Amino acid sequence: MLHPAIKYASVFLLSTVKFLGGPLAGTSMGLHFWPTLGLTVAGMMTSVFIFSGVGGVWMRHRQMQRRLRREPIFTKRSRNIIKVFRKFGMGGIAFLTPILLSPIGGTVIATLLGVPRQRILLHMFLSALFWGAALTFASIRFGHLIHHGH
Repeated sequence: MLHPAIKYASVFLLSTVKFLGGPLAGTSMGLHFWPTLGLTVAGMMTSVFIFSGVGGVWMRHRQMQRRLRREPIFTKRSRNIIKVFRKFGMGGIAFLTPILLSPIGGTVIATLLGVPRQRILLHMFLSALFWGAALTFASIRFGHLIHHGH
């Protein structure tokens, strides 16, 4: 049996890179709703906090690499992200981050698009709460279907 600290650390760390992993890991290790939700939100927000701070530096580094390799600036994926941003703003990017992007990816995109850090933090927090609650609830409610192969 895993030590509780290892369970908590696993949920937290998984949520920093792949949000959906937090609720799935927490419920599969027998954690209750609130600890799983709290650790999942804390994990995502740790990435958001770090990458909204270093995102600008990283972005300039990546742009320089692209120029040196003569890669196209706009890919099909980047065009779609810009469409979402133009239509739905930071709220749209934040809403999609936990399920389609990753905490790091969504934060870097928002930073690239020039969204102020405070707005990134607020929108990502609200999205993490919403998706964290929904996915943790779904994992608890329907997780037995996955675990027992029904």
